[in-house]
Amino acid sequence: MISSKEKQASVIYLILATLFITSLVVSNLIFQKFFYWEPFGWYRFEISVGILPYPITFLITDTISEIYGKRKANQVVIAGIFASVFSMSIIALANYVPAIATSPVNDAVFTRVFGLSPLGVLASMLAYLTAQFVDIKIYHFWKNYTQGKHLWLRNNFSTFTSQFIDTSLVVGLLCLFNVLSWNSFVPLVISGFLFKVIIAILDTPLLYAIVFYIKKKFNLKTNEEITTLVL
Repeated sequence: MISSKEKQASVIYLILATLFITSLVVSNLIFQKFFYWEPFGWYRFEISVGILPYPITFLITDTISEIYGKRKANQVVIAGIFASVFSMSIIALANYVPAIATSPVNDAVFTRVFGLSPLGVLASMLAYLTAQFVDIKIYHFWKNYTQGKHLWLRNNFSTFTSQFIDTSLVVGLLCLFNVLSWNSFVPLVISGFLFKVIIAILDTPLLYAIVFYIKKKFNLKTNEEITTLVL
């Protein structure tokens, strides 16, 4: 007999997984637009809009790692890979078929917006795979080392390391694929990494709130995880 708690835990996990996959796919679709941000007046961030939803993926994997364990976090990462590859396959097909004369978006415009997506996704996926698995591994190292205490420590240490790896790899691969010029490598890596560090620090209270809510809802003790899901 499946309990109501197991059903609720499964629903929450499914919602988190859905948000993770959506954020990942969207970040791959919109990455070609770049913008600037000057929050402090003395430093100008120059970053892709694809970076906006991307930190959400690390917040979610940390949440799943904390509540559901390493195996479930890795499952979500792998699901994200399939979702990204599938979405790019659809875009490649849409780019291949010719537009009719009365189409609001012609072939040239569509190709300009989405034509580089496969290369971008390939770069993103290679970086994403490495960064996410590093994030999960470091997170659980600190979780085990601190015996489930000091959530802020494992959240930020794992995210800082994985985000630096992710930013360096994705920008480097985009330069290697001639999507970006090598002159932009250092500025984009610095801007991207600093932006992600700021977001990681800002989302720490949010992680605490989410973890506190779920642990209280399911009466979880320190370092205890939900191991039974209806999935």
